[in-house]
Amino acid sequence: MLNKYFIWFFFLFLLSLGFFYMGLMFLLINYFCLYEYKLIFINSLTFYYVLIVDWKCFVFISVVLFISCMVILYSSFYMGYMSISSNRFLYLVLMFILSMFLMILSPNLISILLGWDGLGLVSYCLVIYYSSMNSNLSGLITCLINRLGDIGILISISWIMSFGGWNFIFYNYFYDMNVFYLIILSSFTSSAQSPFSCWLPAAMAAPTPVSALVHSSTLVTAGVYLLIRFFSNLLVYNFFFVLIGIFTMIFSSLCANFEFDLKSIIAFSTLSQLGLMVMSLFMGLIDYSFFHLLTHAMFKSLLFLCSGIYIFYYLDNQDIRFMGGCCKFLPISTCCFNVSGMALCGIPFLSGFYSKDMIVEMSFFSGCNYFLMIMFYLSLGLTCCYSFRLMYYSLMSSFSFMSLNCFSSEFNFMGVVVFIMTMFSIFFGCMLNWLINLDLYFITLPLDIKLMSFCLVVLGIWLGIEFNYLNYLFNYHFYHFNSNMWFMFGYSTFLVNLGLSFCYNYFKVLYWGEFFLTNKLFNYMLNFSYWFQVYLNNSLSIFMISYLFWFIYMF
Repeated sequence: MLNKYFIWFFFLFLLSLGFFYMGLMFLLINYFCLYEYKLIFINSLTFYYVLIVDWKCFVFISVVLFISCMVILYSSFYMGYMSISSNRFLYLVLMFILSMFLMILSPNLISILLGWDGLGLVSYCLVIYYSSMNSNLSGLITCLINRLGDIGILISISWIMSFGGWNFIFYNYFYDMNVFYLIILSSFTSSAQSPFSCWLPAAMAAPTPVSALVHSSTLVTAGVYLLIRFFSNLLVYNFFFVLIGIFTMIFSSLCANFEFDLKSIIAFSTLSQLGLMVMSLFMGLIDYSFFHLLTHAMFKSLLFLCSGIYIFYYLDNQDIRFMGGCCKFLPISTCCFNVSGMALCGIPFLSGFYSKDMIVEMSFFSGCNYFLMIMFYLSLGLTCCYSFRLMYYSLMSSFSFMSLNCFSSEFNFMGVVVFIMTMFSIFFGCMLNWLINLDLYFITLPLDIKLMSFCLVVLGIWLGIEFNYLNYLFNYHFYHFNSNMWFMFGYSTFLVNLGLSFCYNYFKVLYWGEFFLTNKLFNYMLNFSYWFQVYLNNSLSIFMISYLFWFIYMF
């Protein structure tokens, strides 16, 4: 079993190096290729399967392959102990990587739909990998919400048939904006933007290596990557979609600050960073959004893998209140975990700093008003707050798990993987900044504005530490409100439930007539027979009373 994991690890690692080298070469010579294969020709409409090859595809694929090979090596130890059928798990991960390939390399809506459906189907199989009621419900929520994205792509495919083809790279400037709104709907369901955010924390029922791969660099970023490919229509500043991105950032950051489940906190942090990518996209900062997508994939996958080590050694427990004393028992994993948390905050000269700081500074030149900038900086402070809340529980709090415990050695495949990912979380951002050089400009800002982001980082760190000491600062209802995602499960599915209930009742009327015909008629006849029986049992009394009323009326 381990031999298969090792073979695929080395194969994907070599592929990752090759694709990264090709991406740098294509960027250096400013070159891209377009391959198309004609499938069928109907009148003036031609069905092509199209592949686009440029530096963005190669670099993104190399990042996905690198994280995938690390996850496979990590799973050789993790899933070997926690699963009987780890062979099935390996094949599901490989199918997911193949679907991601098809989605990344496709400039055609038909071929994008092929990879998009593959991502949705395999992610559903991975979420329900552990057979339990919670996993089944989480997989159902994930599948149904992502199917809304399929609806948007299918309608857009039908809409642009009048152009004679589905290669949006050629008609990017001529599409109706309604088609573009459908693509936005599809990308928002995949990247879990409000009001479609409820599926991402629910998908944490999947194994932790799946979360490191699916919810850091692949499925959740597929929607953002799709919007990057439709870049020409994003050049116009859109206030409404910027507001959605900022709302997603604030809402997820607040939920993370009042959550105690480790994987849910990391899921909310992913949601917050996706909101940052979407916000920067609709501000017109497309290259910076792609840069942050790559760096975020590195340190967020490291965060998931370190949390998997904690869950593994703490006997499947995910409550952060039991995580105290990790630095004593798991020092290497705790150091790696805190490095990824600091990269998430944007601490200077880690990977997250190079992309996040550029987005913060360039946002001043994008035409945002004061309200959006205040909300944006508030979300940045909340990000630092929940990141250092996690660091507090892993470093400063006391051990609260079991009095009798035994932690084995960290020097296994999981420890090797998190150490390698830590090195990339430190150096990957500056390496991309030097090698790719995404048209970065020299930015001149006043000193107070330049230091504002740093002051908010320090303020968020201080609040994150203070909240851990003030356990009773907020009442239970406030914790309940935030831990339930502001009751998003209710209002995000209200219209769907309303439509389903109407269709259910209509189905009964149309086919069986049970609700409006048989049941109502049965109740009516039951009431009629009751009153008729009362009349028969008291017929003489009723006759005399009716005769008395008639007599009074006459005289």
